[in-house]
Amino acid sequence: MTRDDKFKLVEKFIIENQHAYYRLAFSYVKNKENALDIVQESILKALRSIDRVDEVKYMKTWFYRIIVNTAIDFIRKHQRMSIMDDEILESHLPSLEDDVTDFDLQEAVDHLSPNYKTIIILRFFEDLKIEEIAEVTGDNINTVKTRLYAALRKLRIEMGEEQVYEQNG
Repeated sequence: MTRDDKFKLVEKFIIENQHAYYRLAFSYVKNKENALDIVQESILKALRSIDRVDEVKYMKTWFYRIIVNTAIDFIRKHQRMSIMDDEILESHLPSLEDDVTDFDLQEAVDHLSPNYKTIIILRFFEDLKIEEIAEVTGDNINTVKTRLYAALRKLRIEMGEEQVYEQNG
């Protein structure tokens, strides 16, 4: 496959999946402009490292890895800066009980460490398989499974559901 073919393929792939990439970036920063910046920087990184893509079947996990790493780097660089998007501000005034639950879950996920947060987002929000998550994170499958179970336990504790499971179990 020529370099031009790779560029065309990556371009088509990014355009077809742009909403998923934006959603993934947004799940980290909770701000439209920052999420768009992360996606844009990820595209630049992808185009610069296009020679690393050997097979089309790995393109999805390759680009997810770039976005996740770019988002984590962005958060590290901007730790003290906290900008809220209008949608987030509106979510502080939920109109339905389900909205409260969703907000609590989002808040609990945001409190996880980057490793746990990445696994939860990729597994449950992006619907990736354990094997795909392992490719994105560069970890082995057993490490991903262990972190997934640990993250889920932390989420239950964060949301106060651990006591419910212990009482009913």
